[in-house]
Amino acid sequence: MTAQEVTEGLRGPAFAATPWTYHQGHVVAYDSVGFTVATQGLNYGTGVFEGIRAYWDPRAHSLHVVKLREHLERFAASARLLHLDLGATVAELSDASTELLVRNGYRGDTYLRPIAHTLQFLPGTAFGVRLRGISTATSIYALPMPAGIGIEGVRCLVSSWRRVPDESLPARAKITGSYANLALAVDEATSAGCDDAILLNTKGTVAEASTANVFLARDGQLITPHLGADILAGITRGCVIELAATEGDTVVEREVPRSELYSADEIFLTGTGCELVPVIAIDGRSVGDGSVGPVTRRYLQRYRDAVHGRDDSLAGWLTTVRLTD
Repeated sequence: MTAQEVTEGLRGPAFAATPWTYHQGHVVAYDSVGFTVATQGLNYGTGVFEGIRAYWDPRAHSLHVVKLREHLERFAASARLLHLDLGATVAELSDASTELLVRNGYRGDTYLRPIAHTLQFLPGTAFGVRLRGISTATSIYALPMPAGIGIEGVRCLVSSWRRVPDESLPARAKITGSYANLALAVDEATSAGCDDAILLNTKGTVAEASTANVFLARDGQLITPHLGADILAGITRGCVIELAATEGDTVVEREVPRSELYSADEIFLTGTGCELVPVIAIDGRSVGDGSVGPVTRRYLQRYRDAVHGRDDSLAGWLTTVRLTD
């Protein structure tokens, strides 16, 4: 699975396996949730979201939800930026997420999508683009999403589209409307025969991939753009930094010139949807020798062990939800 292949908007068989959704404080049938063409979040992209993975453990008949609290805290922070009233605390949304997994009862790797967006004008609010005087809809839906299996590398293109700068649209919030910027970059990359795009910021240094952060391995260090480079503070990015501390590896967070992509020993992408993806070529140039390198393999294995509940030292990453018969 490449960085942009987080499954979105599915119906049919996927939701037949996960038919229950959290919506406005209650767990309801997915098909009972509906919005009109006048929905404000649809018209103006004024919404926020998260993506959370839960990995099935057949030994324990349980789902291991990765960094649930951290995801929901970021969700709440994103909502505050747009004056969205989630109608629930982080603790309540955490409970709703686990209830949703239990109600669906799906015994397989699952993806949770919390989403909140402007809904409709409150009485007395004038028509127009605004963030106040509008009600909020808050939902969480689930769908099957298998974990990555192979370790094949992807080929990336450095996009001609620049990452929207934080001073124009907050990069640290997962705002629905901002993803049009990333969709343009992905379209450019796939049209050129590549798998994903890497975007530069308006300063011309590396920001991030379409839905993933970027790591370079070079001279015995892990290098990643710092938070001032117009990037999302990725939770999987944080997991890799945490793993590096246990591995005794040095992580350097700094500006990364575009040219450094072409001289890295290894490059990999990190994100909830894509997990950890090796990059084997950028702009037609091989990364290293063009194969998946040892550093990437080591971190991928550590990450997979952790999220599947096979590393007791990292059990704190997980919220375990047991499914009963």
